[in-house]
Amino acid sequence: MRYVVLCLLATFAVTAQAVSFKVHDAQGQPLSTVMVSAYPSETFALDKSDNGYAPHGIVNRGMFEFTRFTSDDGSLTWADLPYTQPVRYRLRKQGYRDLVVAASTEQSFTLMMEPETDPVKLAASRAANTWLAALDLEGDEELKKHFVLQCGFCHQQGTKYIRWQRSADEWTDTFERMIGYGSRLHDDAQDRLPKLLEEGYRKLRDNPGLIPAEKPWQVELADARISELPIGDSFSQMHDLLAASNGLVYVGDNIQDRLYEIDPVSGEYRVYRLPKMDYELGGILAGKLKQFPKHESYMGIHSFAESPKDGHIFITPSVQQALLEFDPVSKEFTVHEMEEGYYPHTVRVDQQDRVWFTLAISNQVAMFDRQRGEFTYYDLPTRSLKESLTVSGSSLILQLARWGVPLHTLPIDKESMGLPLPYGIDIAPDGTVWFARLHTDAIGKIDPDSGEVTMISTPFKGPRRLRADSRGHLWIAAFPEGQIVEFDPQTSVFTRYDMPTEPLGSDTPYSLNVDRERDLVWVNGNASDTLLSFDIKKRAWRVYPMPRRVTFTRDVEIAADGSVFTTNSNFPSWHIEDGQPTLIHLTPGS
Repeated sequence: MRYVVLCLLATFAVTAQAVSFKVHDAQGQPLSTVMVSAYPSETFALDKSDNGYAPHGIVNRGMFEFTRFTSDDGSLTWADLPYTQPVRYRLRKQGYRDLVVAASTEQSFTLMMEPETDPVKLAASRAANTWLAALDLEGDEELKKHFVLQCGFCHQQGTKYIRWQRSADEWTDTFERMIGYGSRLHDDAQDRLPKLLEEGYRKLRDNPGLIPAEKPWQVELADARISELPIGDSFSQMHDLLAASNGLVYVGDNIQDRLYEIDPVSGEYRVYRLPKMDYELGGILAGKLKQFPKHESYMGIHSFAESPKDGHIFITPSVQQALLEFDPVSKEFTVHEMEEGYYPHTVRVDQQDRVWFTLAISNQVAMFDRQRGEFTYYDLPTRSLKESLTVSGSSLILQLARWGVPLHTLPIDKESMGLPLPYGIDIAPDGTVWFARLHTDAIGKIDPDSGEVTMISTPFKGPRRLRADSRGHLWIAAFPEGQIVEFDPQTSVFTRYDMPTEPLGSDTPYSLNVDRERDLVWVNGNASDTLLSFDIKKRAWRVYPMPRRVTFTRDVEIAADGSVFTTNSNFPSWHIEDGQPTLIHLTPGS
């Protein structure tokens, strides 16, 4: 197989070429912030002989797609476009019709873009957050926040697949299926939303002028560069990722139980199947994906963290009672089985080489001591007797679900009592372990020496994932609020920052990461097809639109040079524009 790849490399020898664009409107005025994306007309022949995916450990190579933006004079000079074959280009700008240039070897283009005058097509071109913002749920903002929190876990709300005509009965059927997947939409919302969504989306489709305009793209985008590497297929879910110290990027396909090891320079990658052991398909949530047309989720690859000691990668297998370890040198997996705890979620490794991770269903945080080979479990406080009984009965509840007992028909209250859902976790510079608990509007900390657990209520809803900066301040994604929040542990003060996505409050930040060296917070703009950066010192935002519509990202990783990686992991992936998940690499420029 190595020989085949080398032959392919010779066939597609990469030599940079210079390509230039001048883009103007019908009046001859230059158009800035035009997104110009380049797509190869030919790609490498991929080995997909393992049920549509690359066989275990075999080298494959993908072809990158590249995106740049025109400057304020409407020009773009692409000095290093690495194609020698004909290239197809797509030009996209807010308020204008897409312009596609057929595969060409031309190196200089002068192009005119036309404004989109059809109100239906103009509304359809806008990101999901604008439709969600315009959706009227009888003016009940608390209901809308709950809807976003519980129905935006896996995919955008407001996309063309969501807003097409459904009757109230069809919405009710959809909610039943989503609750089976894990949504905690409360009973009152289940009663009210079907009719509201049927009428609300019909009103917007009939009146496209109600869809608000997006925030204009920033002229600074001319310095940015984006590359995308297609990986997986429309049945994949490219969940979290890791930009490892060895220069490779690791991505987990949660639905197909595959680990992608990617060279972000060459596009060469290997796929490793997770060990099946003697696990049942679907693991502890075997009934969850029975209706999904294609999945091989025995472990449910989820979150990644790298050991500072030996570079081993620790992975949470969400549907097993285990922690997974991957040696990037030997390519071997080690399964560390746990005696308790359910749904290993987000994972981090501290400087003592201890592995910390949340257990979302059993309301715990776990720590794996690598030297001793032992797990320690930290039980988090519950909010009521009902919740205490539910959490302590997790094992029985999961077994009943595996047997097909329709637990989705059980009552769900507005506080999601019974599923506190510890979620994101991070290690502060002083070694304190911080975590967020999504359904309780709280964060917490663990003293790793004493084991003391302290809970802190948040003045906002839906704290999802969090990270610590170089000072030890926390930055928290407030998912249904369209905000990020800074928390100072010394003063216990929360400071809220609106994301600049317009309309304000319409974005849904799933996650964030902090570049401690450059004092930047990188934020996933899940509803707006964007990545965003927040300069901690300047208190200033930059917004980077992504090339594909329906770009739902769950994590962001920071490379040594300050560029960032993320993946398009909307679930299902066939909602993504062209149905293709990708590894995204953004170099922000100056």
